[in-house]
Amino acid sequence: MAIILSDSDLDCGTTMQIAIEAIEEAMAARSAGALVSPPRHSVSFGCKGDLVFTVGGTIGEDPIAGFRVYGTFKGLRREQIVAVWSTETAELQGLVIGSRLGDIRTGAIGAIAIRHMSSPDARTAGVIGSGQQARTQLEAAALVRRLDRVRVYSRHEQNRRTFSAEMEQRLGIPVEPVASPRRAVSEADIVICATTSRTPVMEAAWLKPGVHINTVGPKTVDEHELGLDVAAAAHLIATDSLEQTQAYKAPFFLSESSDAARMVDLAAIVGGRLPARQARDQTTLFCSVGLAGTEVLASKLLAATGGKAPAG
Repeated sequence: MAIILSDSDLDCGTTMQIAIEAIEEAMAARSAGALVSPPRHSVSFGCKGDLVFTVGGTIGEDPIAGFRVYGTFKGLRREQIVAVWSTETAELQGLVIGSRLGDIRTGAIGAIAIRHMSSPDARTAGVIGSGQQARTQLEAAALVRRLDRVRVYSRHEQNRRTFSAEMEQRLGIPVEPVASPRRAVSEADIVICATTSRTPVMEAAWLKPGVHINTVGPKTVDEHELGLDVAAAAHLIATDSLEQTQAYKAPFFLSESSDAARMVDLAAIVGGRLPARQARDQTTLFCSVGLAGTEVLASKLLAATGGKAPAG
């Protein structure tokens, strides 16, 4: 019988760590050619919005297959479904219903980028954005790097104050709300951009040498939260799905720049086929686009553990 999880099952403190382990596994499978991860597919329902499908899974040992579907319809709940099958037995193993998994999965992908691309001694983080994606990105980052200080900026003062108080309590490290994006990022070893901004929210000149940047928000040529100057300043640019960057309806924000050809697959770094940095002062950039199949592996592991890390 399939295990069914909802948002409330994913609220325990170990969920993000489980998701990070699942994404590490997915990246290793992709590096080995064992992850099925085609670009997402949208089905239009006219002016009401789309249903968006991602299909993926693994081949080889313990193979699984599944899909994620979510709607772009207007509404408050924004729910989605992830279903996981065993390709050996045809058994439906698990269902995850709600909205939390998408944020958790994206946060976990960001954590893998930070684990493998940032300096191992990174201790400070700067966050631009104060929504749910910013929360899960920071939570995940704190699980892979021993952070001792965070600064956050968002446009609305109350939002960044609320974010700071909540995340400081959750993570047990100081989280300071600041009045400008420059103040948030200028001393950071790790920068997380998780906004809905259609225009760049920071400048490359604000960043210190050796910083690692994760961008989660808009990334099309017409709407992008990071400017081309940040990409040009990066010694290495990676993404979780090169295929997805080429499959968007609107062109990817780097598509018309010379930096597009420099972009590499995060899985190549995770698999040890490509070094992330060769000097402490090198800047690295990760562009998160949502690798298909990762939500399926995360759902399988979460269903197997009931959202709780196994004892011992």
